[in-house]
Amino acid sequence: MATQKLISVLLLQLLLVLLASDFSNGQKLKVGFYHKTCPNLEAIVAKTTQHYISRAPTLAAPLLRLHFHDCFVRGCDGSVLLNSTASNSAEKDAIPNLSLRGFHVIDAAKSAVEKKCPGVVSCADILALVARDAVRMLPGSFWEVPTGRRDGRVSVNSEALRGLPSPFANITQLKAKFASKGLSVKDLVVLSGGHTIGTSHCDSFSSRLYNFTGKGDTDPKLDKNYIARLKKKCKPGDTKTLVEMDPGSFKSFDEDYYTLVAKRRGLFHSDSALLDDPETRAYVIQQATSHGGATFLKDFGASMVNMGNIGVLTGNSGEIRKQCALVN
Repeated sequence: MATQKLISVLLLQLLLVLLASDFSNGQKLKVGFYHKTCPNLEAIVAKTTQHYISRAPTLAAPLLRLHFHDCFVRGCDGSVLLNSTASNSAEKDAIPNLSLRGFHVIDAAKSAVEKKCPGVVSCADILALVARDAVRMLPGSFWEVPTGRRDGRVSVNSEALRGLPSPFANITQLKAKFASKGLSVKDLVVLSGGHTIGTSHCDSFSSRLYNFTGKGDTDPKLDKNYIARLKKKCKPGDTKTLVEMDPGSFKSFDEDYYTLVAKRRGLFHSDSALLDDPETRAYVIQQATSHGGATFLKDFGASMVNMGNIGVLTGNSGEIRKQCALVN
């Protein structure tokens, strides 16, 4: 009897430990997480975002990209916002992130939130909300943002190099990268639609124009007429010129991106790769032929929620930063 009682007590203690661990690290995000602790959070963030987007609508794409680059490295924990230190080179200084912009918008939103709700809302959540609001204000897709993320304390340059999907990736590499983050093939093709807004530097795709296989050739998957147009803008070695990712519509959040991809005019190799898989190709063709903007906007919101759940810190994990660029 004594032995059985001891075993029962030990099992109960183990169960309590497991439950406590699950509570601190396994909480799920939810819409309205700050309903009681910061009830006006979304209004505060939206006001700040509106202030910047109304003056510079082209900031919407960089802000969306910031959220994307955050989530694909260590999860959506705000690690992309951290500055490098004397002893550590952070994500924002990795080569793929050197062109990131919009940090000042996140800092402004954080400052506005801190004035009303000090020490309550994470930078990771503010980034997720700003990205959503920036797209909505173009206007574009709208989705409810589940919140409750906490901020990470680690940001490593080399992890960004390994973790981010490359514009030079083929479809096999892209599917593997998204699957490793718990995202589906549909999420891959839908989130690629984010390229409907924004610009890119020539060096992100110039190999397709001048030296695709190392023999001074062009990418046969890229439309010849489009190649000629791009060559007028991007000379060999050009690293500064910006090119619209969705020419004529780069400020509009719509399904036109898929029309370009279907015509073999996707700017990046990763865009063209969407035609190399039956599922991604079918979605591209569906959007390009039906001009189903409403379905794309709905799909985009759903996939953004999926992406926003990657590797989140909740409960007692991580921290709530006082300043987004610095750990506490």
